Amino acid sequence: MSDPLDDDRIPPNQVLAHLGVMAMVSAVLGIVVAGLAIPFAGVLGFAARDVSDSMNNLPESLETKPLAQASQIVASDGTRIASLYDENRVNVPLTQVAEVMRQAIISIEDYRFYEHGAIDLKGTLRALATNSAAGSVVQGGSSITQQMVKLTLVSQAQTKEEQKAATEESMARKIRELRYAIAFEEEHTKDWILERYLNLAYFGDGVYGVQAAARHYFSTDAKRLTLGQAALLAGLVKNPVGYDPTRNPNKAFERRNIVLERMAQLQAIPLDKAKAEAKKGLGLKITPSRNGCMFSRAPFFCDYVVNYLLKDPALGATTEERKALLQSGGLTIKTTLDPRFQDAADDAVQRYVYPTDSAVGGLAMVEPGTGAVRAIAQSRPMGLKEQRGETMINYVVPKELGGSGGFMPGSTFKPFVLAAAIRQGIPLTTSFNSPAQMTISGSEFANCPGAGNFTEAWPVGNAGDKHGGMRNMYTGTAGSINTFYAQLEAKTGVCEPWQLANKMGVHVPVGARFPPMVLGTSVTSPLEIAEAYATFAARGIHCDARPVTALVDANKNTVKRYPKTCTQVLPSPVADAVNDVLQGAFKPGGTASGISIGQPVAGKTGTETKSWATWLTGYTPNLSVSAFIGGVNDEGHPITLNGQSIGGRYIGNGSGAGTTGPIWDAAMDAVAQWLPDTPFEVPSGEDIKGVLVKVPSVYGMNTEEARRVLEDAGFKVEISGGQVDSSYPQGTVAYTSPSIGDTTGSGDLVTIYVSDGTPYVPPPKPKPTKKKKPADTTTSPKPGDGRGGGGDGDD
Repeated sequence: MSDPLDDDRIPPNQVLAHLGVMAMVSAVLGIVVAGLAIPFAGVLGFAARDVSDSMNNLPESLETKPLAQASQIVASDGTRIASLYDENRVNVPLTQVAEVMRQAIISIEDYRFYEHGAIDLKGTLRALATNSAAGSVVQGGSSITQQMVKLTLVSQAQTKEEQKAATEESMARKIRELRYAIAFEEEHTKDWILERYLNLAYFGDGVYGVQAAARHYFSTDAKRLTLGQAALLAGLVKNPVGYDPTRNPNKAFERRNIVLERMAQLQAIPLDKAKAEAKKGLGLKITPSRNGCMFSRAPFFCDYVVNYLLKDPALGATTEERKALLQSGGLTIKTTLDPRFQDAADDAVQRYVYPTDSAVGGLAMVEPGTGAVRAIAQSRPMGLKEQRGETMINYVVPKELGGSGGFMPGSTFKPFVLAAAIRQGIPLTTSFNSPAQMTISGSEFANCPGAGNFTEAWPVGNAGDKHGGMRNMYTGTAGSINTFYAQLEAKTGVCEPWQLANKMGVHVPVGARFPPMVLGTSVTSPLEIAEAYATFAARGIHCDARPVTALVDANKNTVKRYPKTCTQVLPSPVADAVNDVLQGAFKPGGTASGISIGQPVAGKTGTETKSWATWLTGYTPNLSVSAFIGGVNDEGHPITLNGQSIGGRYIGNGSGAGTTGPIWDAAMDAVAQWLPDTPFEVPSGEDIKGVLVKVPSVYGMNTEEARRVLEDAGFKVEISGGQVDSSYPQGTVAYTSPSIGDTTGSGDLVTIYVSDGTPYVPPPKPKPTKKKKPADTTTSPKPGDGRGGGGDGDD
């Protein structure tokens, strides 16, 4: 078969067809010209008055609404996380469309576009003749302006009736489109019309507009399209499904070459260039169109962002309006996500919990002082294939933002009681005998004012029936001693810890406000716990968790900012003291003592009584991270982790550090390199009673100076009566009790002993005397026989 580009002559078998068409065109031309004498009358038998009335009843112009555009969710570094759209479109000005693309679309659709008005009578008749002779649609009949009107009506149709009116095959629609086309030509420039047309047009395979089409089919921008690429795209708009190159490459190839031929005929490009391009393949380089969070690099963070914005009344009066804005507003949604932290979180969770395990693992990272959520990850991927472990439930965020009912946090809740005790002025050195089991009367726990009294006795026990012995806030917290904290809550009352938890971001309903609350009996999420612990890290400043920083429209205008929302809910000295105590969890004797990231870190482990969930929440001054593993069966109900294989590990008895600790450790080890190595603020002994403070050196000071130094360190001071032997000058400090350098609680009593100026002289040693050997040794005690100085030993 000869190349159509080689010969412009009409084949003999088409001559008769052309002659017939010419006769038909002559007849139609007479009808149309006659009809134009009375505007648009005479077309297909319409009476002049009917057509005129139809035109007069239409609005003078068509209001053009902004085109629906895809919104982009981007990370804090500007990289894309996800796209949201009803129509995958990115508007571009005409100046950002390659000249060859403009030539291609005009050549095949409306080659006299810049020469005629709303309707190209000459072009319409030529298209009729050409298409009839060819036996198929080769050239378009409607002008680009008319096509743009039709696309606008279809795009803006909201109801089924409007959609039907925009697509029906009727003279009424043709008249309506023509009236609007005339108005557009009068009100706008040709460039404006072409730009809107190129942004409106559907190019197949789910993409709208030339920019989205360039990105999808060739992974390039509209301004960088080549001749062959432009010809392919221009050929698609006539039949975007039939010529879709991903489904019908042969038809797309033929259609592209028809566009090239037409461009050569119109001398838009040289003939030899058209021939050379026609021999090339399609050259597709597909960028998949990925709509929604399921295709995101951070699917559950994306889901959290969408649900967070859908609850913002500033984005629309209803959820439907807000959703429409997100999916068609062309917004750039700037988020707080740090891709480095997200990768670390994903890797840590997926390493230790598998998707098909009867458990779900999750982790949230929140920045203290800003509330910026840096990462959200969970072990179950987003999707609908449950047999693969996929889920649409976001287990890391609160129920209203993700759908999960939450999990009990266990001892992770204890710091709220700790903070309340410190704020109430209870010394950190306050000690309780903490037996393995005990029962406390409900009447010992004060409720909120006016809320009634607790009457039911509470039997409480330590994990593993461990006897805690005498414990203070440091040792009771490090060992997570339940009976210690039950007694501490009896001193604080239930109300203040409950209020604190809610103020710090952990929602605890009134119905869960009762004494066992201290052991984490109210369900929550890792994001809430991470937000709350970030308050301690920020020295008492609570900031609402937020995944979004700003919304920017397609014109780079900021639609709305989401600044940090912070309040001081704890005095900074109280928070400093909490941090001081919680560092003990990671030190020898603490429940997470085997975990270290090489930076100062504080936190708390937690285990639900039946090991339905295990937690480790830890933080530095710069990042709060809460990790959990919760047992979940096939129906989504909580089950114990004990006796299961989780991430390839057999869990005999679940624990915060042993079961969930590896997730937290792996994530924090990975991100520690990007965190400043900042120490926690040392709590002030002046402000907080019982802070463990070293007794400062006051040797040789006068008593008043020494008193001032010790009181500044937070101690009570007493000067002993009389003086003692010392080489320090008379009247100055010889020593103290507790001794200088010892650690004791702030607010404790330090006694000063005053020097008499004479060094201590030990008494002379007595001269040794020879002992006479007893005559009878049978009654002498033997070493270790229990009758002499043998040790008692430890039990």
